[in-house]
Amino acid sequence: MNTILVVDDDAHIRKLIRLYLENSHFQVIEAADGKEALTMLTTHPIDLAIVDVMMPYVDGIELTEDIRSFLDIPILMVTAKSESRDKVKGFRAGTDDYVVKPFDPVELLLRVQALLKRYHVNSTSKATVGSTTIDVDKLIVQSKEEVLYLKKKECELLFTLAHSSGKIFTRAQLIEKIWGYDYEGDERTVDVHIKRLREQLTAFPELTITTVRGLGYRLEEV
Repeated sequence: MNTILVVDDDAHIRKLIRLYLENSHFQVIEAADGKEALTMLTTHPIDLAIVDVMMPYVDGIELTEDIRSFLDIPILMVTAKSESRDKVKGFRAGTDDYVVKPFDPVELLLRVQALLKRYHVNSTSKATVGSTTIDVDKLIVQSKEEVLYLKKKECELLFTLAHSSGKIFTRAQLIEKIWGYDYEGDERTVDVHIKRLREQLTAFPELTITTVRGLGYRLEEV
């Protein structure tokens, strides 16, 4: 599941963008200005940033330049209709694409998907391990012989592990990816979900979740 940072000082715009992105299975992190966005970028794994030009403290042009100084992620800039010069400044700063206010949320979504594809960031809803497929849209795990229906968080957790099989994820990383950075519950909820997954995956030997003591969890590579 890709994580999108939405940076805009207009809470209504952020809410609109979040609605469309989350409905398309993206995780969304919000920032109300460029200064807050820089903090998010240094503390959370971000796959793409949507940046408004006009913001307090650090504007969109400055923020784009700052992002480019330490991260190679796609950047989509949001500009005012009459400010064509902002587009030029944005491209010079390092933005990849732009939309003009008022924008069509569907167009913005398509541009996000195109940028992720261009950057070879995997935005698929399916992960395959051996002959087993995890489909996070349909919430199913399927092999040639078996089909298993999972709850949303269980499927998202399994998908995350399967998409990077062999990689160790800490509980904190899994909480952030599945439950969101603002989740206030106990990290032990990850342990509970892992336990449930293991109990349900007995018919899928390719999906073996291993506990890495002192670190977290990983899905063993086939």
